[in-house]
Amino acid sequence: MSGHSKWATIKHKKGAADAKRGKLFAKLIKQVEAAARQGGGDQDANPTLRTMFQKARDASVPLDTIERAVKRGIGELDGVVYESVTYEGYAPHGVALYVETLTDNRNRTSSDVRSVLVKNGGSLAEPGSVAWQFERKGVVLLPGAIAEDEIMLAALDAGAEDLVDDGGIWRLTCEASDLPTVREAVEAAEISFDSADVTMVATSTVGVGTVEAAKAVLRIIDLLDDLDDVQDVHANFDIPDEVFAALEA
Repeated sequence: MSGHSKWATIKHKKGAADAKRGKLFAKLIKQVEAAARQGGGDQDANPTLRTMFQKARDASVPLDTIERAVKRGIGELDGVVYESVTYEGYAPHGVALYVETLTDNRNRTSSDVRSVLVKNGGSLAEPGSVAWQFERKGVVLLPGAIAEDEIMLAALDAGAEDLVDDGGIWRLTCEASDLPTVREAVEAAEISFDSADVTMVATSTVGVGTVEAAKAVLRIIDLLDDLDDVQDVHANFDIPDEVFAALEA
């Protein structure tokens, strides 16, 4: 899944300097608010909030903005109530998609997601038909130049489950609830990393072997990701290194 991890890393770096930073900030703030509403405002007792809080800080969202989102989530400030809705579907070439949204209007969001899929060679699937192909995990992506033993020594006791060389990038996985602890262990060991996030990891992949096919898959993912209500888009594609290199060129 090297192509997928490279895409995730590039997407992470792009987000920090994106011209649409306002949209990125809005999504992150919404995630913080929803996490606080669901599990309370105490980060120690709410690992999801802890992860989302740190994710927002990583993207340079101002601290006071994040704190206001937490207060809206726990009811200390007025705010919109967002509903978590997931959509399952397929991109071109049989690539499975799992789309996570936060919305205050389910009909609007459903229409927007369906429109992107249908207009770009994809399709919406029945609930449950795609979800089984993914599992929720904490994932830390680290530069491939770091020694394997160094990473495992820092992260194993913190709850890390696996470390894989993913096409020149280390992919460290753990249970979603253990991500804050694993991240803290990596930081305490002064090991640099590209991203640390809770995500849906594909249990199997679909090969996308041509530049044209890869463009079609990545385009539909980018269009979905650009929707205001969409928080994350997960896919099970595997783009070979040579195809990914051609895309980057």
